[in-house]
Amino acid sequence: MKVLSTVFQRFTAKIPQDLVELDEWRRRLAMLTSAVLIGVLATLFAWAADFAQRNFAAMTREEPYAPLLLTPFLFVAIAALTRSLAPASRGSGIPQVIAASRNPDGETTAGLLSARTAFAKLALSIAALLGGASVGREGPTVQVAAAAMTQVHRLFRVQVTPGVLIAGGAAGVAGAFNTPLAGIAFAIEELATAYEQRVALLVMAAVMISGLTSQGIAGDYVYFGHMSAGLPLGVVLLAAPVAGLVGGLCGGLFSRAFLMLRGPEGKWKAVMTRRPLIAALVCGLIVAVVGVFGGGTTWGTGYGPTKALLEGAQGSYWFGPEKFVAVLATSISGMPGGIFSPSLAVGAGVGNLLTPLFPSGQSGAIVLLGMAGYFVGVVRAPLTAVIILSETTGSTSAILPLFATCLIGDWAGSLVCRERLYHALARDFMPAPPQGSPPPKEENRYG
Repeated sequence: MKVLSTVFQRFTAKIPQDLVELDEWRRRLAMLTSAVLIGVLATLFAWAADFAQRNFAAMTREEPYAPLLLTPFLFVAIAALTRSLAPASRGSGIPQVIAASRNPDGETTAGLLSARTAFAKLALSIAALLGGASVGREGPTVQVAAAAMTQVHRLFRVQVTPGVLIAGGAAGVAGAFNTPLAGIAFAIEELATAYEQRVALLVMAAVMISGLTSQGIAGDYVYFGHMSAGLPLGVVLLAAPVAGLVGGLCGGLFSRAFLMLRGPEGKWKAVMTRRPLIAALVCGLIVAVVGVFGGGTTWGTGYGPTKALLEGAQGSYWFGPEKFVAVLATSISGMPGGIFSPSLAVGAGVGNLLTPLFPSGQSGAIVLLGMAGYFVGVVRAPLTAVIILSETTGSTSAILPLFATCLIGDWAGSLVCRERLYHALARDFMPAPPQGSPPPKEENRYG
């Protein structure tokens, strides 16, 4: 009897340890599965988005004025479908992940990162590109990736923590841009307000697995192509402050205008939301008119014109202002779609405006600095901007000028819009604070 008792005690003492090991393996398997899934989804989404843009471009070559009817109609249809089927899919997708990471187990999070929301995000973003909307796929990929991470972890009965959502969003950036390091930087700067060391391994594992998966499917490509042009030190000392100041101010202006029109405490939000379909119609008309009479360079993500400018091609000086208007009109329309790629395109246009100040052989590098200044003025994430631009252009010689430009651009953007865009928009997806709770620390600076 004593022997049986001893055996039983040893067996029962081992059960908790076995359970701990089982939970650990479930977490690892859930992370591996979801990271691979994110890489696949990001690649398929990229292919579908490119297919949509190619078909829209082919249509505009045959019927140049067709977007004057098609684009406003699709804006209204997509806005209506978004409101009725998946309201949580509207906009970029990054604010939704930020909001969800505050309370991963809450009811709000379940809607923001549901399978239905993710599917709607993918389908409606592709439909927006079919209509010429000036949207990117990177923000939507972040939300879809976090949703995939959430659903897989629940399937494996693993607790969804803020770290899981941060890892999912970071993997989405890595898969969308094919830039693993940028995914890690994005997790630190944008998704995690209080980044903890224990989350680092989770994030890096998800990012690397997702990045390797997308590279295995799509190949080891460089998003904007390799760029070898460098800048002499004397030019850098002038170009970095100018590009940072001008780009940062313009980027801050975009964020401020966005928050005035659609932000949680925006002065014009009530006007935009009172008649949402009319607002979408007006926004669609603006995008269509700018696209048709602006030579068609503002449609979609802006990848083509941006790549051409980076390669030293001479582009219209109106491209930057026109793309700025198209991106702003699209962003406030209420449809799903990101602003990452479109912001880089606007930044390229800003850089193009600065090229006459410098030797013509350095125009591509000046455009790159303009992209950095404007992009960081919008998203206020200097490290992410530097790594994304260096990885997407294969340019290592420009890292130090990019750092200088981004630091100045971040400061300049904060002069115009003190609150970070994604974090301000995230409040729209958070539950209302309890009655009598203290107001948010940030005051309303948008009218």
